[in-house]
Amino acid sequence: MSFIRNILNSRSQKDGNFFLKIKDIIGFKPKSKSLYINAFTHRSMNIKDDKGNPINYERLEFVGDAILGSVIAAYLFEKVPHGDEGYLTKMRSKVVSREHLNKLGEELGLINFVESRIPTSNFGNNIHGNLFEALVGAIYLDKGYSCCEKFIYKRVINPHVDIESLEGKVISYKSLLIEWCQKEKNTFDYEVYEDTGKDELKHFSVKLTINDKVVSKARATSKKKAEEKASKRAFFALQTQITKLD
Repeated sequence: MSFIRNILNSRSQKDGNFFLKIKDIIGFKPKSKSLYINAFTHRSMNIKDDKGNPINYERLEFVGDAILGSVIAAYLFEKVPHGDEGYLTKMRSKVVSREHLNKLGEELGLINFVESRIPTSNFGNNIHGNLFEALVGAIYLDKGYSCCEKFIYKRVINPHVDIESLEGKVISYKSLLIEWCQKEKNTFDYEVYEDTGKDELKHFSVKLTINDKVVSKARATSKKKAEEKASKRAFFALQTQITKLD
């Protein structure tokens, strides 16, 4: 298909080392080069195939998310035979958390390969994790499950997955705090309001009250981040009272 050839030629002219660098990261020579082109193409490029379907990393990201979750699930199933469904689900969530995937993508420098009309400095931190998932999706579709599983073991499980460390890791302070409040029958409220001030980016402030008492405040560029930040501050302020739930 001509559009694929054009993309490959464009990528080769711009960065002749692209596939060599990708080979170093994934550990083998790509078979279907177009998949890896797609894995690093941002939607802002507005590229479509001959049928009018968009070409970008988002669909590969969807596939990668599913494959990554299945490999981690199988690993935990074998590694922790005493873990029930709830335990295994929580542990898998910690491994594939957005924070962890962002770190993985950032460590590999995946953002350096992105084709985009938007400056990379304008991307949020999640771009790193999104690209990592897209790369996993490309590997799976290019070489199959077994090869993809080896990549995940090499880049995720072997260097980063430690059961004891994961057991003590908190994914969401907000979830932990809400769970504790519900168990102790404490009332809580997250009062969120826009607080842009003189900042160029929109900001939100959060006031967290428990039993009608202000416990913490926080400010961030999204409501979700502000609530998590306030929850983390509240958790450490109330740490002696809070018992982590299994």
